[in-house]
Amino acid sequence: MQKRLFTSESVSEGHPDKVCDQIADAILDECLRLDPKAHVACEVFATKEYVLIGGEITLHGGVSVDYENIARKVLREIGYISPELGIGCDSCTIDVRVNTQSLDIAQGVDRGDVLEQGAGDQGIMFGYATDESSGYMPLAIGIAHKLVRLASSMRKAGDFPHARPDMKSQVTIDYTIPGSPRIQTILMSVQHDEDISMEELRSFLHDKIMVPVASSFGLNADFDYLVNPTGRFVIGGPLGDTGLTGRKLIVDTYGGYSRHGGGAFSGKDPSKVDRSASYYARYIAKNIVAAGLAKKAEVQLSYAIGVARPMSICLDTFGTSVVPEEKILEAVDRIFDARPGAIIQSFGLTHPSFSYRDSCIYGCFGRPDLDLPWEKTDKVEELKTFCQQ
Repeated sequence: MQKRLFTSESVSEGHPDKVCDQIADAILDECLRLDPKAHVACEVFATKEYVLIGGEITLHGGVSVDYENIARKVLREIGYISPELGIGCDSCTIDVRVNTQSLDIAQGVDRGDVLEQGAGDQGIMFGYATDESSGYMPLAIGIAHKLVRLASSMRKAGDFPHARPDMKSQVTIDYTIPGSPRIQTILMSVQHDEDISMEELRSFLHDKIMVPVASSFGLNADFDYLVNPTGRFVIGGPLGDTGLTGRKLIVDTYGGYSRHGGGAFSGKDPSKVDRSASYYARYIAKNIVAAGLAKKAEVQLSYAIGVARPMSICLDTFGTSVVPEEKILEAVDRIFDARPGAIIQSFGLTHPSFSYRDSCIYGCFGRPDLDLPWEKTDKVEELKTFCQQ
């Protein structure tokens, strides 16, 4: 029998691209803490002992942000405290090239009435949910995230000796037998100190991380596994590879299991629908599946710059719905308000207590460790009631 396999990957907070995402989102968090009406589009690039911060940021009320200090704080918290580890939080050069937002864009977004504010750009956004895991996420990406999240937390707690910040995981799920998925292969690449033996590293990762994570999903422990296939991973972080915001779109979302509109999240305030509408599309899809209306659901939203209401809403349940898709779409139109201002209000996306940085690592969806507003299933009863009419 030909096997049916699907693979997804994840990366740790020390991966060069995720370093940049975290700096951008830490800057966004500080901007919104000082000015909830701030317009932020921040891009970050990192390489050997150098970080470039650019983009368009508009702050009101005379407030200012120390971009350099934020970047150094993020690097330090990740664990990049010396050039040898990947980049030095105190020794690297921080180059700030930030401008203000275009007035042509601002006039379409700022409308006085927050509920009528226009979308910050045109674009298409997708949200997805499936009932194959308790978090309504595809298994491969859920497992991949948990592997690097656990490994990183153990590193920071001192329970993973000789590990360094840069890590990647990759998980292949065998779907050959319907309703009985199995883990085919787990791959982990973990940056490490010079003096650790590869056998010690492989044994630790298999026994202390891979097997416990597989068991937590109720899946098999007799999978194939690979650790650092090149045999060595000492040089990592921005020293080993350049980093850039927005390059881990599939890691941030559904591991390739669902379509993606192409817009990155990090460094963007919620008036940018690349971010807020992607969150909302997930919210719609998850509530549809949690309500038992379908086993899988993919929602597409599209917007025009400066226009509040979506140009279109599309739903695909891949033949798994128990009521006609037209009925579910009618319910979505009645129950959910996908205007950017309404999304911002309902999710509290400009509240000073909300942390974008927390949600930009280990995936934006299906996060059991975070209380994310778009992960709530508070529309389930309304959907059920409407679809039973």
